[in-house]
Amino acid sequence: MTDDLLERVRATGLLRAGRPVVVLLSGGRDSVCLLDVAVRLAGPGAVSALHVNYGLRAEAAGDEALCRGLCEQRDIAVEILTARRPEDAGNLQAWARDVRLGTGARMATALGARLATGHTATDQAETVLYRLAASPGRRALLGMAARDGLLVRPLLGVTRDETAAHCVARGLAWREDASNDDLGFARNRARAGLVPALRELHPAAERNVVRTAELLREEAAVLDEVVETALAGRDRIEVAHLGALPPALARLVLRRLAEDAAGRLCARAAARLADVLALGDGALDLGDGARAVVAGGVLRVEQTPPGRSAPEPAGQPQSLS
Repeated sequence: MTDDLLERVRATGLLRAGRPVVVLLSGGRDSVCLLDVAVRLAGPGAVSALHVNYGLRAEAAGDEALCRGLCEQRDIAVEILTARRPEDAGNLQAWARDVRLGTGARMATALGARLATGHTATDQAETVLYRLAASPGRRALLGMAARDGLLVRPLLGVTRDETAAHCVARGLAWREDASNDDLGFARNRARAGLVPALRELHPAAERNVVRTAELLREEAAVLDEVVETALAGRDRIEVAHLGALPPALARLVLRRLAEDAAGRLCARAAARLADVLALGDGALDLGDGARAVVAGGVLRVEQTPPGRSAPEPAGQPQSLS
């Protein structure tokens, strides 16, 4: 099992001999497995680690001690960051992720390294299912990329059960995070219910979801090129031209314009295509901080000013998106 897992990760090309990598090390089975695999593929001299102690759990000190010990045993440089959540930090999980990835990216940049996370095929399946339930559109099915700039996810082809088996076979201890079982978090509900149900349907469910996401991501790159061609490098399009496009392509064009203007994902924009085509001269809220503006038969999209929605044209219902 361990040799098979190692060869599968080696085949991704994300961890190479002598290439510097910073491992985000939580102390859980997945990150412990990743640290071991990284050392074996990249070499101990190429591997560094980052552990963030948020102080949110009674077990946090034990997690930190385990991570220190793992790195000391392998002569791996480890940075321990103690982070305390500000009162105005908002969503806890988002804050923790931003701290971890932000610190890791700065560390990796300083070392000329990649930043590796322990996301697995199980995480990928959970991500796709959660996004599909929470946000319509093809992007929900793309999941997490194996590589995104400095960030790499070498274990995306490995299930959580396999990382545990690897750790057991290699005699590696890990820590269990009880908060992962807290069903107050939507992601944990997906973990506890949806993924086990998929496994009951087919034992290779997680790998099949990962492979589907890979294929869709490749196809999405082709669609992006088609959208670029339709826009011809412009940030606007004639409404008549937009209406003449196949509906699926027109929705993608509208969403691209919205996301370029808003600087964020605009999942709801595509659903307003019919409203935009029927708009005439005027403005229409697309949601997610973007609004469509049509003047002289030409559509452009701009940011919605803070605290206000775009005015609706006469005779059109007020947007609720």
